[in-house]
Amino acid sequence: MTGKLGPEALAEVLAATGADDAAVDVGPAYGEDAAAIDLDGAESTLVVAADPLSLAADAVGELAVHVACNDVAASGADPRWLTHTLFLPDGDPDRRRTVTDQVDATARDLGVAIVGGHTEVLPSLERPLCSMTALGTTDRFVSSAGADPGDRLLLTKGAGIEATAILATDFREACAEAGVPAETLDAAAGFLDEVSVVPDAAAVRDAATAMHDPTEGGLLTALVETASASGTVLSVERDRVPVRPETEACCEALGVDPLATFGSGALLAAVPPERVDEATEALAGAGIAVGEIGEVRAADGGRGGSEGATADDGDGAAAGTVLLDGDRIDEAPRDELYPLWE
Repeated sequence: MTGKLGPEALAEVLAATGADDAAVDVGPAYGEDAAAIDLDGAESTLVVAADPLSLAADAVGELAVHVACNDVAASGADPRWLTHTLFLPDGDPDRRRTVTDQVDATARDLGVAIVGGHTEVLPSLERPLCSMTALGTTDRFVSSAGADPGDRLLLTKGAGIEATAILATDFREACAEAGVPAETLDAAAGFLDEVSVVPDAAAVRDAATAMHDPTEGGLLTALVETASASGTVLSVERDRVPVRPETEACCEALGVDPLATFGSGALLAAVPPERVDEATEALAGAGIAVGEIGEVRAADGGRGGSEGATADDGDGAAAGTVLLDGDRIDEAPRDELYPLWE
């Protein structure tokens, strides 16, 4: 089955961490998309994140750069370097040039240097596969585990930004046949220009206790992962989640839930209530829309968190649970775009 591993298989992979190293402050863990490495007493922390991308055929190079850099940015760092491993299904020079030109242009726009990687032809593939490792530095690592009961949940731009662009490009004909107007599809394809959350994270990171970049599985997966990493319950109201009209049109046409599909372009942030205004004003100053979609609650029997938080705040739910309009979600959903590729 295409998509992320299930919880048991993933736990087995995450348990294989090699030799112990005291310099690793944050290593492999469910809900954490980046590692934090102490640079031998330096004031800054090295942040490292790796991601592959293969299914977005029309823009695989562009999206691969953004997805990797987004994870570094969502950890409070400025992305600076990339390694690029590229597997191609054949030796077609036009295909190779298209992917590498996309990678080069996107990295230049972000001010990120490509410092190495690997390229080869793998005939068993049906489409190019880009695997990126992004690195950056910060003086304050922001972990997904940092969310505290009482924090408010903010989401920038909207749910399903990346999926909207994919639907309007890779599945344009199907959307058109389902009645999505050409002008809507043209606008939706332009969402590719908005999948970076580097500016979003830079604006909100000083106020945030936790940040997470919704990718595969969309906002719902990001919520489950953040709740699990932080040992809390996240309560969200669907009607408060910003969803753009183009996203609604494309997703409705092909039966996709905007909250459960590729979400690059949005940043999920947990922010203490007294700093919400600071965060929203910083985002507004950067020209970035944001919505307050819910709150962090204490889990049943979980950590106490902020003053006044009690175990009852999570409505008796266990750590790692998401309450969507009161309905409990305990496991990350499979991304709803995958059946369209199968």
